Amino acid sequence: PDCIDINLGPATKNGPELMQWMVETIEEVTDLPLSLDTMNMDAMEAGLKVGKNPKIINSISFVPERMDRLVPLAVEHKAKAVGLCTSAAGVPRDDNERVENGYNLMMAFEAAGIGHDDYWIDPIVLPIGVAQDQVHNLIKATQMFSELPEKPHMVCGLSNVSNKCGLTPEGAELVNRIYLAVLMGHGMDAAIVDPNDDKLMAVARMESPEYEWAQIAEGLKEGELDLNDPQQLAIKKTVKLFHEETLFAASYLEL
Repeated sequence: PDCIDINLGPATKNGPELMQWMVETIEEVTDLPLSLDTMNMDAMEAGLKVGKNPKIINSISFVPERMDRLVPLAVEHKAKAVGLCTSAAGVPRDDNERVENGYNLMMAFEAAGIGHDDYWIDPIVLPIGVAQDQVHNLIKATQMFSELPEKPHMVCGLSNVSNKCGLTPEGAELVNRIYLAVLMGHGMDAAIVDPNDDKLMAVARMESPEYEWAQIAEGLKEGELDLNDPQQLAIKKTVKLFHEETLFAASYLEL
């Protein structure tokens, strides 16, 4: 189901009051679940205590102080949880560390009584212009999670992949759409996205030809692309970026 992500960031100033105000204000106009997204754990707790809509804690990283505080809060308030695959050592170096951190979070959630359908794992999207290898690692990690005996639900912050990479707005939107299609093909269940982006939402609903073309380019579906079609050629070039077959440049579509 859809939900609304409330991202306060660090919220170092008046975090609890701001989160409570945001929750109460948004609940005046929607019954959708609210995903509370902040590094400020006091603000997180304050948001859980108010309102009537179902809540999601976004996120709980594999860091002892956050787990010790936020996992019990999820249980107490019957909130769902997002497990972020970072640890005390920081961002995971590769696909294996993502899966290791994510699996440890899964075990911690289950042990605390948070059921399999009440949490998601976020394997972490990083910008392709800064860490192209990590874009590839996330695809591999998503597939590895999907092959676990009990596949977890997965979610990602999609637009991070194109953030501050020097792409045009249209170029960033293309990267976002095709990355979503590829990740979905490997088992990604959900993503934090702009619901007003009609082209992206069409991919998310598998109603766009771009979804099928991306599946073919990724080798997940039989068929051939028409590389004389500029749209299909752009998708082929974009998927090659994700797998480090070509180096990223903001002008990659012109090469």
